[in-house]
Amino acid sequence: MKLDSDDFELFAIPRRFEQDRAALDARWRTLQAEVHPDRFVSEGAAAQRVAMQWAVRVNEAYQRLKDPLKRAAYLCELNGAPIEAENNTAMPAKFLIQQMEWREALDEAATVEAVEALNDDVAGHRQRALTELKGLIDGQGDFAKAAGEVRALMFVERFAADIDRRLEQLGQ
Repeated sequence: MKLDSDDFELFAIPRRFEQDRAALDARWRTLQAEVHPDRFVSEGAAAQRVAMQWAVRVNEAYQRLKDPLKRAAYLCELNGAPIEAENNTAMPAKFLIQQMEWREALDEAATVEAVEALNDDVAGHRQRALTELKGLIDGQGDFAKAAGEVRALMFVERFAADIDRRLEQLGQ
């Protein structure tokens, strides 16, 4: 293993969007067992510090790889299509209209049932978008278009968090 390996190389998995979560989790546990600082106690403080760096590196890679949105963003970056979410907020008009409709629906939702129905709608949209990302990345290798989808999904994720907060406010 090399510290400068990309996450996919580090985990010895194919560089693609679709991943087997159980295999990913198992590989993470194996890597953690290999690099855990407690295994290096007898080798001194320097060896433990290096082991800690490895443990942090493995955990960071795992956090990116296990989350479909982070994994898609990472794949886009690796393939020359940076997400640049801070600088590039351009979205198709249809998507912006959908966002406004969802926002209005959330503002007007007075019951848990209404918010949960909106949550279901947003979850369905998210699942369809993830399926689209799989096709763009694994099927077509269109990382530029996938980067746009990732940016849109980032908006959806933030809105889903707003829905969760609203459900908390309503006592759920």
